[in-house]
Amino acid sequence: MTMQPASTDIAARAATVVAERRNLEGPLLPILHELQAEFGHVPQEALPVIAEALNLSKAEVHGVVTFYHDFRREPAGRHVIKLCRAEACQSMGGDAVAARLQELLGIGFHETAKDGSVTLDPVYCLGLCACAPAALVDGEPVGRLDEEALQAIAAEVRA
Repeated sequence: MTMQPASTDIAARAATVVAERRNLEGPLLPILHELQAEFGHVPQEALPVIAEALNLSKAEVHGVVTFYHDFRREPAGRHVIKLCRAEACQSMGGDAVAARLQELLGIGFHETAKDGSVTLDPVYCLGLCACAPAALVDGEPVGRLDEEALQAIAAEVRA
């Protein structure tokens, strides 16, 4: 299991990231993206550092983190599956695919397996409508999801 950095380390790294990006026009989103890229989520300990440096309230920073679905407040699993829930995928059996994938993984949407192997997130359109139902598995598009594909995905992320 990977050790999480201490709060002081997170705050220090957040201060460095803020200092590197605070002069950008609209620096909050680039700062949050950088922290998520580094830690796999936006650590709670970073929010007051960001707020103070950008002259924002902690509530404003928290509001941005919670508004955008791609920002995580906790680390994701080693693998991330983003399953499309939009209309085209729904019309091609998306509900059954979602139910089966959740069954195979043993988790629901917005959850991470207890062993940290996989996180399952719903997304609303991947632009893969011609290949519906579709997903991103660790950023790689997978279309025409059927039982065989779901079994393969589950085996891959659990390995």
